[in-house]
Amino acid sequence: MQTIDLDQAATTALDPQVREAMEPWLGARAGNPSSRHRRGVAAADAVDRARAQVARAVGARTEDVVFTSGGTEADNLAVLGLARARATRGRELVIGPTEHAAVRAAAEALESEGFTVSHARTDTAGALDLDHLGGLLGEKTVLVAQMLVSNEFGSVYPTAPLARLVHARAPSAAVHVDAVQALGKLELSIGELGADSLALSAHKVHGPQGVGALVLAPDTRLRPLVFGGGQQGGRRPGTENVAGVVGFGRAVELAEALRAETWEQLTQLRARFSAGLARLDGARLLELGAQTMPGICTVLFAGVPAEVRLHHLDERGVAVSVGSACQANDADLSPSAAAVGLDADASRRMLRFSFSRHTTTDEIDHALAALEAVGEELGSLGG
Repeated sequence: MQTIDLDQAATTALDPQVREAMEPWLGARAGNPSSRHRRGVAAADAVDRARAQVARAVGARTEDVVFTSGGTEADNLAVLGLARARATRGRELVIGPTEHAAVRAAAEALESEGFTVSHARTDTAGALDLDHLGGLLGEKTVLVAQMLVSNEFGSVYPTAPLARLVHARAPSAAVHVDAVQALGKLELSIGELGADSLALSAHKVHGPQGVGALVLAPDTRLRPLVFGGGQQGGRRPGTENVAGVVGFGRAVELAEALRAETWEQLTQLRARFSAGLARLDGARLLELGAQTMPGICTVLFAGVPAEVRLHHLDERGVAVSVGSACQANDADLSPSAAAVGLDADASRRMLRFSFSRHTTTDEIDHALAALEAVGEELGSLGG
């Protein structure tokens, strides 16, 4: 049975052009980029080209792109590395209300080192409350972390105004932006965002899993999490994943070339999906904040827990998510759901449907038909 993958916010399929770019670096040609013989130099050149591709996509300098094992490591490196580098100036952090677990867990780790962590909040409409956040800032604030696009709800947050507020009220603070879900959909410029760092991930834009990047603003200092080599200026030492990095660079290049087209496609898919949902009983598309990423649709269903509905859909060949893939095994109330005012019962009844540039209208229609059939099936069972 063919699966219709509407869990594209979790991961995307490897683009054939990305696979083609990676293939030469998966065999005998692959040298260590730190080696000085021809194979090593060729590998280093390939890494440098990929670094330039990523840098161009976010308006950064090539030397300020630090490759990581993915978005989680990029978030960890930013939160831990930036905060520790500024510890002599203060030990206060502010993190956004719906941050990825990679940011929240890193902030919790810093609490054990004597840092204090405050949480920004949303207003009643799910938008970031900048007035409240401004009240959390002070001379001892050394880091503010705020994602650009919520991976659970698709909300687009005003990170540029936030950065201006932070730099005005907390001059010692760095601003970290998790841009994992924004890459390839929104125009990104680290300078225009006012960010000191951006976290990116390859497999969200049809690149390989297991590779990402932390992009830094010029002259941004951070303490490394890994020690032992001088690669990447010592900020993230270790032999680079040449094939993965090359694939990341090509994936970013393709995503940027197709960005406007992708946004239009996702907007049309969302409209079709929303219209179909309106014909179903007990289904409500959540719209949180002033702007929403069209490729992420979180739906609140009446009746049975979302996990039950997910498995019924899966049996019909439709893959969706109960929320962030990184929290799919966590039975507790999602901190992001609590932050936007949802209680535990509502949180258990949410399903996330997410699309990419490979998603088709036929797949949307099939998913809507499956949702209708599952609703009737669950109703007949007393669900």
